[in-house]
Amino acid sequence: MDESKKMTATNRAILIAAFLLLAGAIGYALWRDARSAAVVPAGMVTNAPPSDRLAALEARTRSNPGDAEAWTALGAARFDLEDYPGAAEAYERAVALAPKSAGLWSALGEARAYSSKRDPLPPAALEAFEKAIALDAQDPRARYFMAVKKDLAGDHRGAIDAWFALLADTPQGAPWEADLHRTIEQVGAIHKIDVAARLAATQARPLKAEEMPVAARAIPGPSRADMEAASQLPKGQQDAMIEGMVASLEAKLKADPSDVDRWIMLMRSRMTLGETAKAAQALKDGVAANPAAAARIKAQAQMLGVPGA
Repeated sequence: MDESKKMTATNRAILIAAFLLLAGAIGYALWRDARSAAVVPAGMVTNAPPSDRLAALEARTRSNPGDAEAWTALGAARFDLEDYPGAAEAYERAVALAPKSAGLWSALGEARAYSSKRDPLPPAALEAFEKAIALDAQDPRARYFMAVKKDLAGDHRGAIDAWFALLADTPQGAPWEADLHRTIEQVGAIHKIDVAARLAATQARPLKAEEMPVAARAIPGPSRADMEAASQLPKGQQDAMIEGMVASLEAKLKADPSDVDRWIMLMRSRMTLGETAKAAQALKDGVAANPAAAARIKAQAQMLGVPGA
């Protein structure tokens, strides 16, 4: 690990403290792709062919028909395969089991909207979005489609204002950020509403610490005791400890490549060690193993400065 010698003693201590703080509980990512809250079933290989993954999810709903997460995962998989009526059917089963989930209601609304051949916002879709908003007024997908309702009703400026408000509340790098920009530009152009200056002035906000996957958060401070304990170790022991921790992290990823947060932690570790090529490889491997989470992995890689992100 020659590149690790480039680290300062402080960086080495911080990295050790980060592992100590995060080991064994990398944490569940709070920032989600707005499209779904799908849970990958334990043991499922995420880079399997879509048809195999779909069959496994369908089998899971048959064996656990009362599992809302199973129906949610099936709905997301069907949506990704552009089977929108099938996605709506699965989400309907999910909301029946978890009626207090705003994200599920907005996912159902989106699937119903995409299922419609003629009406871009059919009443059943609007009903689902309204239920989502009633449960969580900040649900981004429901907010987006409620602005679509304004646009369809002829209130183009009102729709644009609503989309700008959503953009101001959108975390940087969120999967819907680019689409939201594009929608504002297109609707503005169609209706001859100048949005360029507002777009330049309205930026997606920086991610809050609690919105990032735990593995990518700035360490709020390894405690003074953590720092002192790490710095007291001889450099050789520090390096051996770090090597062991990284090796353990890689072993966990081989056993479970679907753990997105651990891929992010591995990228972070490699960057802290100065091993940029290995960080870039971790980015490639993490995306290959988790194509559905590619946007989140790449966004975190960009924050970490990983080459190729």
